[in-house]
Amino acid sequence: MIERRTIFEIHRLANEGQSIRTIARALSLSRETVAKYLKEPNPKRPTQTRASKLDPFKDDIARFLERTPKVSAVVIRQRLGEKGFRGGISILRDYLRSVRGRARNKEPFIRFESAPGEQCQVDWGHFGLITYGATTRKLSCLAVVESHSRMLYLEFTLSQRQESLHQGLLNAFRFFRGCPKELVHDNMLTAVIEREGPVIRFNERFLDFLRPLGIVPRACNVGKAHEKGKVEKGAIHYIRNNFWPLRTFTDLSDLQAQATQWRDEVANTRIHATTGERPIERFRPDAMRPLPDHLPDCRETVVAKVHSDFSIRFDGNSYSVPPWAIGRQVVVKADQETLTIYLKEKVIATHSRSWERKQRIEREEHREAARKHSHRHWLSQEVASFVSLGDDAKTYLERLAASNQPLQKSVRKLLALKDNYGPIALIDAIRRALSLNAYGATYVENILYQEATPRRAHPPVKLKRDELNRIRLDEPSLAEYDALVVKGRIIS
Repeated sequence: MIERRTIFEIHRLANEGQSIRTIARALSLSRETVAKYLKEPNPKRPTQTRASKLDPFKDDIARFLERTPKVSAVVIRQRLGEKGFRGGISILRDYLRSVRGRARNKEPFIRFESAPGEQCQVDWGHFGLITYGATTRKLSCLAVVESHSRMLYLEFTLSQRQESLHQGLLNAFRFFRGCPKELVHDNMLTAVIEREGPVIRFNERFLDFLRPLGIVPRACNVGKAHEKGKVEKGAIHYIRNNFWPLRTFTDLSDLQAQATQWRDEVANTRIHATTGERPIERFRPDAMRPLPDHLPDCRETVVAKVHSDFSIRFDGNSYSVPPWAIGRQVVVKADQETLTIYLKEKVIATHSRSWERKQRIEREEHREAARKHSHRHWLSQEVASFVSLGDDAKTYLERLAASNQPLQKSVRKLLALKDNYGPIALIDAIRRALSLNAYGATYVENILYQEATPRRAHPPVKLKRDELNRIRLDEPSLAEYDALVVKGRIIS
């Protein structure tokens, strides 16, 4: 290539009538060069086709794409790396664009508008993780849009379970002050169990939730996101790009409070790009169908047993109940903020829900009642009879109580073992159990079974009144008699 100034001189001299030979001699160029630039002042640079690092692997790429057309460049690079490819990801992505084609023929679809109160659309969005102490939980957002006005309701949750979906929808309908005629959703398992083309098998619990509200579900076709575009593009995308960036919060309640403020002050008061109106002004609550008088209870519900530490287990945590409920089956119902415990439809305990795990949530009145309950056990005649066996028996009983063993049941069994084996053998077994840190009447029974022989004794007389049969006398202390004898000798 020669300079643009030289090309200009070639054409200037030619315009003055100079011959190619004269021009070549004047500019120290060959006649062929002068003739070439007179014919084409802007010749194209010859392109050189260089070998690509991908050339040996293009057949493999073609097989990958034939097998899985939408496979990512990252996955293909991993597979090619196993075959010896050492190129970067950029060259692979450029090649995949050329093979797949940047501009594809997109399917046209017709935009439709719903009448007021006719339809709502719902969708979930993932928003990373939230940390409570040492516990990390997934954070999700449920978005519900009234299709005519684009009025938005959003609720952040730590679960996409059935109960969370139902509770979020119910909260949305309360916000809209009524129900739509139909609800558009995707094929999530909480709504659609199975689908084969146009044949849909809906989740029965989802249908049970919608039935009293008079709402008809409508599942989008697979891969047809535009069928619920008002919520997927118009809500989830809008939340992710307008509300979420640079957002800081302390916990779920704080995040929801900020989301509610943004919803009322920004999302529903802005001029909507499609309708040209504010959603709050376009929305017609009178067009919504009224909510029924009796709304479904959407709280997460489980049946739990009250353990000996006067608590139930729920979502990795322990929650206390009154100690008189130990051993009972109770019903636990929880939403995002509160956990309520019922016994035969009566509330026996209420707690703030903890999103940490392996925590014990306890009310002070439950602990105080447990102390009194335990004190009553210690005052019983059977406990007094057992403690009279000596310090080892008292220590063992304290360890039993500390290990949440059933005190009365254990004492009765230990006293029965004393009747069978005698107090000396029982105390020896208790000392052995203490040395092994084995707390429980069963452990003592096993030790006696292995190391002692039951006494051959006649069973006591059975009285008609059972409470009389349970009377126990304190074991007499022989040391006291020895002290009396010694004292008598000194006096004499």
